[in-house]
Amino acid sequence: MSSYYQVAVNFPKINSELTYKSSEELFIGDLVNVPLGKRKSQGVVMGVSSPEQIDDVDNSKVKELEGKIEGSFSLDKNELEIYKWMSKYYHYSLGKLIFDSLPKILKRPKKPKFEDGDGKDLPFDLSPDQKEVYDAIESGLDSGFSQHYIHGVTGSGKSLVYLYLIKKVLESGRSAQFLLPEINLTPQFVKMFQAYLGHKVFSYHSGVTPSEKYNIWKALKESKEPVLVMGVRSSIFLPIQNLGLVVVDEEHDNSFKQNDRCPYNGRDVAIKKAQLSNATVVLGSATPTMENYHLFSKGAGGRHYYTLKNRVGEGHFPKLRLLDAKNQFKENDPAYPLMPETLAAIRKRLEMGEQVLIFINKLGYSHYVQCRSCGHQFMNEKCGCENNLRYFKRRNLLSCAHCEYKQPLPEKCPDCGSISLLNKGFGTEKVESVLKKEMPEYKTERFDRDEISTLKDLNDKLDRFHSKEIDIFVGTQMLAKGHNFEKVNLVVMLGVDSMLNFSDFRSTERMYQLAKQVAGRAGRYNPDSEVLVQTMTPEHNVFHFIRENSFDGFYKDELMLRQICFCPPYSKMTILYFSSRFRDRVVKTIGEVANNLQKVIATNFPEVRLMGPSPLTIEKKANQFTWAIMLKTENVNQLHNLLNTFEQNYKSISNVSYKIDVDPVQIF
Repeated sequence: MSSYYQVAVNFPKINSELTYKSSEELFIGDLVNVPLGKRKSQGVVMGVSSPEQIDDVDNSKVKELEGKIEGSFSLDKNELEIYKWMSKYYHYSLGKLIFDSLPKILKRPKKPKFEDGDGKDLPFDLSPDQKEVYDAIESGLDSGFSQHYIHGVTGSGKSLVYLYLIKKVLESGRSAQFLLPEINLTPQFVKMFQAYLGHKVFSYHSGVTPSEKYNIWKALKESKEPVLVMGVRSSIFLPIQNLGLVVVDEEHDNSFKQNDRCPYNGRDVAIKKAQLSNATVVLGSATPTMENYHLFSKGAGGRHYYTLKNRVGEGHFPKLRLLDAKNQFKENDPAYPLMPETLAAIRKRLEMGEQVLIFINKLGYSHYVQCRSCGHQFMNEKCGCENNLRYFKRRNLLSCAHCEYKQPLPEKCPDCGSISLLNKGFGTEKVESVLKKEMPEYKTERFDRDEISTLKDLNDKLDRFHSKEIDIFVGTQMLAKGHNFEKVNLVVMLGVDSMLNFSDFRSTERMYQLAKQVAGRAGRYNPDSEVLVQTMTPEHNVFHFIRENSFDGFYKDELMLRQICFCPPYSKMTILYFSSRFRDRVVKTIGEVANNLQKVIATNFPEVRLMGPSPLTIEKKANQFTWAIMLKTENVNQLHNLLNTFEQNYKSISNVSYKIDVDPVQIF
């Protein structure tokens, strides 16, 4: 006799489960092949019913399942719960979310090789400050779900506290998970954990092959031994048995937020996972998000907040020096964008046998190329991105920052035929080029995604820098994240004004976080260290808080502004994005949606505020026009009920797609 199965299918915008039948015995959590219309799809069994339990189903219209997916594994209760919570919270198709998150199912994966840690004695004793934090968290490791935040300055030894906690949990027979924002932090943590933990350490990130990912999932499904799983955002979905501790390092980092597919935040999913597993969760950062600083420092909901205000050992805080960059450069200045004082400071440090970090938040040689004669600027004409193409000199390429479009730089202007083309703005490649000309006796290399595409590239660069084969690193945000450079006592920051002038209420917070993280690379071994910032706005308030090393001052000042503008953490925010190749269709559609939502809000959800519709700052990217509606409220239930109402009543329009982004980290 056939049984009925409720299946979440791998298809966008299908948020309800579909019913199938099969004579094969299946269980909740099994991955199955199913027919879907005229196509074949995959799904997850979410419920099982006998014919007697379903009265209103026409058996002749119920399609047959095609059986379990060969080589697949079943999802357990906790895994299904986290996916169901995410689907509901982020308003995303449950089946699609699950299959987006699972590894590729392989029939003949390569044989895995997993190594145990060395289990060496821990390298250092905890300082009194570290031990106080450790003792407070350790005392509750056996008491079920709890939330803790370690707000510690860069170099305060948060990593050592994490290591002690993880070792304690593993020795108690439970597993631990360690989340970090980006692959470039992986090598140093793998090295540390494998040295001092006597258990298997699984590393999971984009550099891991599909075969290795499949084997890690399979090993975790089958093993009951305590393990440490460490990795980037996507590792949160790994099926860890008997989970006792989840650590999220650098929780403020935007890399935890996924922007394509389901726009979830790995940090928030980690907290939910710990709650479902009855485990302890520890967040840490030198520069907390405003939301988490507000929640944890107040102790809201039983949360615990700890501070580490001093660097360990002989570590000192670098001094901040601001250089006013207004009217400093003439056209064709060979040293642009480096001021004379900046070059002198770099040379002084190098002559002392030290190394230097230069930070710029832009890739490439120039922001755009312009004809000197007629003013023509090179744009992406193929898909119409309304943005200038960046120039990469070494490859002689113009490249779009918003899609895959590339083209060689023409020898002359396509409009007037002039061969005089001007590079405007600068990126990492430009600064590298200037330093090689100004200081040819020193080795300058870039540390950015244009140069580093694999974990091997990353390890090679870091090893060569640590062995002093490289004197100057010119890099992007990759430089700011957790690296410990012994010979670095000067960090130079360029191009920060574009961040401060960005039209997003979080722009000052991001600038503060980035400056503090970048500054954290200097002065760990020398009191005579400095961060040198070239800026057009040296009077900006954010520099005051950085210079004074004010631990809480920036947050208290920024919270007042957030309260005035009713922005997070004083409201919950969601953005509805509508996109189309046809501008008139997207404008008409979003206008109708906004009008309908306003009517529903007025009658049913009065605590929700609607703003917009309005176009994105760059309205057209990758041949798609995008407009947005913003929703803000203190009442989370009203917000989600409004989104549910929208999804249930929205009638899809040809060539117009929409995306719901709950808790966005970037605005338009």
